[in-house]
Formats: sequence, C-alpha cells, structure tokens
Amino acid sequence: MRPLRALMIYLAAVFVGGALLAPWLYWLAQDFAGAFPRLAAAPFHRFLDRSLLILALGGLWPLWRALGAVSLSEVGIVSPQGQEKKIFAGLMLGLASLLGVATVALVAGGRCWRPAGMSAILRVVCNGLVSAVAVACLEEILFRGGIFGGLRRTLGWRPALAISSAVYALLHFLRSADLSGSVAWNSGLILLPQMLAGFVDVHALAPGFLTLTLAGALLALAYQRTGNLYFSIGLHAGWVWVLKLYGALTAPAPEAEVWFWGTARMFDGWLAFLAVAILLAGSRGLIPREQRDATTAAVSRSPNRPNPS
Repeated sequence: MRPLRALMIYLAAVFVGGALLAPWLYWLAQDFAGAFPRLAAAPFHRFLDRSLLILALGGLWPLWRALGAVSLSEVGIVSPQGQEKKIFAGLMLGLASLLGVATVALVAGGRCWRPAGMSAILRVVCNGLVSAVAVACLEEILFRGGIFGGLRRTLGWRPALAISSAVYALLHFLRSADLSGSVAWNSGLILLPQMLAGFVDVHALAPGFLTLTLAGALLALAYQRTGNLYFSIGLHAGWVWVLKLYGALTAPAPEAEVWFWGTARMFDGWLAFLAVAILLAGSRGLIPREQRDATTAAVSRSPNRPNPS
C-alpha cells in the first residue's frame, strides 16, 4: 500500500496546499497591479488553477523519491538528442487519429465549419500549437513520468497504467468555480468543493471519462514500450492541437446527436471513444518498441514488474 499512500498524500497536498496558496498569489498580483494589470484583473479561480499546477509540478520530485526513483531517466526524462523520430511519429499518430474523427463528424453532419478569415485561422493554428506543446510536456511529465513512472516501480506497469490513467482522466473534470465576494485566506478551500463536483457528474463522465482513461492508457503504454516520454509527448501534442482547432473552427450542427459526435471538446462523444479504443487495440503495431536503457531494463526485470507486451 506504500505507493498508493504516497500518491494519495501527493494529491491531498496538491489540492489543499493549492487552495491555501491561491489567495497569497492573488494578493501578490494586486500588489503589482501597476506593472501587471492583466494579471491582477484575472478572476480568483485562475489563481487557484495556477496554484494547483505549481504544487503538482513542485511535488513531483518528492513523490518520485517516495516511490524509489533516484534519477530523471527513471521517470522518462532523458536527453532529447536523437529522439526526433519518436516525437514526429507520436505527433503524426495524434494528428491523424483525431483529424480522422473531425473529418467524419464534419462530413456526416455532426459538426459544421465556423466562418473564419485566413488571419483568424492562422492565429488559431499558431496559438493551438504553442498550447499543445506546453500541455503535452507538462501533463506527460506529471501523469506518465511522475505518477505512472513512479507507481510502476513498486506495483508493476499494468496496475500503474490503470491507476495513473484513471487519475489523469478524472482530473480533467475539475469544474471552473467563481468566487462571490472578496478574497480571504480560505477562499480557495471554499471553491475547492465546487471544482471537485465534476467528479460525480455522471453525464459528464460518460463517455468522457472512459475516453480519457483509454487515452491515458495509450500514452502510458507508449512510455512503457519506447522507454521515455518523447513518443507520448508527440502523441499528446497532436491530440491537443487538433482539439484546439476543432473547438475554434467548428460549431454544433443543427439537430446533431451530441452524445455520439461530442461537443467542441470532442472527447465527450462516443465517436472519439471508438477512435481511441481502436488506437489502443492496435497499439502493438503503432507504437515502436525500442531497446531501453540499462536503468529502465533493470526496473522491468525486478520481481513484480513484468515485461511489456
């Protein structure tokens, strides 16, 4: 139970610590409102979101150490030199898979194009790419390198894949919550239950939770098979890029079945679930299996860590 206890302590520290840190970040922004007016004008829930992210990343190293990792290479972070093929292959798979879903939805009438000029399209493409790279790097380091990579050292890679994928999916259902009144020391704690209410929204969880769980499993499997995070980062970036374009450049079609086609987020429809399920089923042929370094190989040879399929 030690790895699960470490994970629960980590998550509790992130949420409670982030809720307590957020008011101080908000007040700090107000002190420097003259220099950073846009930052100071941001709603309080933005500061809460950033506080959670800061503590999530800051707590990774203590979590890794608690789970027995002693180097960055043991959690998939290695020199990017020579990793270009993995990044490109993952990116192409991510783009092709969700562009296929988007094409089917548009052709079949599940979504329709949103009128936009060329300058607006270029802006969406560029901003989407920047966001995709940032999100992919942060989330892969956090969920695959941190949680999956740490848990598999003691639980084995299959249980670690299941747990980390479920956590990854569930945390995507944090709701935005607005604070009424002035910011106090406990304002983050007041908003936290509202944000966590998305965890019990059945209509939001199915099929979205299932789709994201399978996506997390595929990303973790890519890390397990390739030996580092680069293929997973490319795959994740490709998905996020398409989702940004899809949300900005398409609109709901009249009388479309949202339960099947999904909304602008795509992953909340059964079509996206089918696409990700097909990718996972064909992962043996889609994800390259390469020679892992000595450290990773030693981890996989330990008693409770079976070799990847």
